Amino acid sequence: MPSVRDMRLRIRSVQNTGKVTNAMSLIAASKMRRAQQAVTQGRPFAEKIQEIITHLAAQPGDDEATVHPLLQVRPLQRVGILVISPDRGLCGGMHANLNRVVGQFMLEQTVPITAIVAGRKGRDFMIRSGQEVKAVFTELPDRPVLADTIAISHLVIDSYSEGEVDEVHLAFTRFASTLSQVPVIEKLLPVAPASLTGSERVGYIYEPDSLAVLESLLPRYVEMEVFHALLESNASEQSSRMVAMRNATDNANDLMNDMTLVMNRIRQDSITNELLDLIGGQMALEG
Repeated sequence: MPSVRDMRLRIRSVQNTGKVTNAMSLIAASKMRRAQQAVTQGRPFAEKIQEIITHLAAQPGDDEATVHPLLQVRPLQRVGILVISPDRGLCGGMHANLNRVVGQFMLEQTVPITAIVAGRKGRDFMIRSGQEVKAVFTELPDRPVLADTIAISHLVIDSYSEGEVDEVHLAFTRFASTLSQVPVIEKLLPVAPASLTGSERVGYIYEPDSLAVLESLLPRYVEMEVFHALLESNASEQSSRMVAMRNATDNANDLMNDMTLVMNRIRQDSITNELLDLIGGQMALEG
């Protein structure tokens, strides 16, 4: 049975851990608010540019030879995947859930895979899985701006335009609510045309021409999709970390209460034994 001193040391250790997890929960809560605002403010633009691009891709063209490289559908010989994951742990099961979805996606592929990874957790998973990792981006800021993802976006665009990969998929964790984050994999390239009715396929006249318009819009579309995925992942990370650290703090407090009861019981037993020894000795002297 442990002594009272041992129990005090254990309680102090758990108490210190609870203080750390509580501080991490408060920090994550302050970051989460800004991250959620960034996601909700960026979603309308990301959804609108996706709608515009898919509608333009579905319109009839004048010349099939002028199809933009990011719209060309090629025979599938190699798949590229861009994984956006956290740099740090202690955020519950967020990165484990994302890795599970990515792993299932890789198992379903019948062709080689090339990965571009943002975040240490995704990098470690890809290396353990034995996949080809073309590039790794780490230390992305907690309050990202579009310039932070330009290099990633251009690498994705160049890989597809130069024929290194024939499809590009985007894996990230979508923020649903403070208590819910959903890992998803979306097809990024080639851009899939929207399903339009006959009345919607009007055949727009482009100025100067359709290729010039798409040449300007498609790179912006890829940049926005990657940037918004990073915002979603960041909001999910902060929310998951806040909840995980709050649960850890509650568990530490419960453990301290249980250990305090055990310590008091041990101390009471010790006092009772000492009293019994004194009473026994007194009775022996009197006898």
